[in-house]
Amino acid sequence: MPENTIKKDSYVLIYLKRGKTWLIKAGGSKLHTHVGYLNLDDLVGKKYGETIKTSLDEEMSILEPTTQDFIAKSHRGTQIIYPKDAGLITTKMNVHSGTKVVEVGTGSGAFTTHLANLVRPDGHVYSYDIREDCIKLAEGNLRRAGLSEFVTLTMMDAKDEINIRDADAAMIDVGDPWSVVETVWKTLKGGGLLSSLSPTMNQVEKITIKLEE
Repeated sequence: MPENTIKKDSYVLIYLKRGKTWLIKAGGSKLHTHVGYLNLDDLVGKKYGETIKTSLDEEMSILEPTTQDFIAKSHRGTQIIYPKDAGLITTKMNVHSGTKVVEVGTGSGAFTTHLANLVRPDGHVYSYDIREDCIKLAEGNLRRAGLSEFVTLTMMDAKDEINIRDADAAMIDVGDPWSVVETVWKTLKGGGLLSSLSPTMNQVEKITIKLEE
């Protein structure tokens, strides 16, 4: 089949003109919506960019999902970093193809997905989380986005030694970021860039003091 042709089990973004979207796999059962249902087998063989009609004659567009779609539709157990913030953060971190990144606080893997998409095909993301459920959730989200090979997920407390050196950049997204600064600092190459996301000024003050030390 041509590259733009949808195959069975290909991910597809179904777009309704009112802005409602569904991220599904082509083939199999039906997608039930408030404007009728779609037979997902009917998607196989179509091309991205075509339209399809529901059982109630409502027209929908068939689109190829972007990384942003996978992030927005990711299964989550924690708050995620949304693309508008992720873009600014990774620009300041100078993350690009070939970059080696350390991430502390995998969470649901939404930001990990964003990082993996930027560093491929020659870079790599090393992500750490203390919770097994987060690691498993992130594994699933990365697999769905087709980015697993660019990420190594490890369940451990980042206060312990991280066996990575000469990383280009690092991201800390945990409740007590100051507690892992020393560990993460050791993973960075000279001039490596560190970013930390904190929702409260108290957290920002504490990590700023630690960074100055």
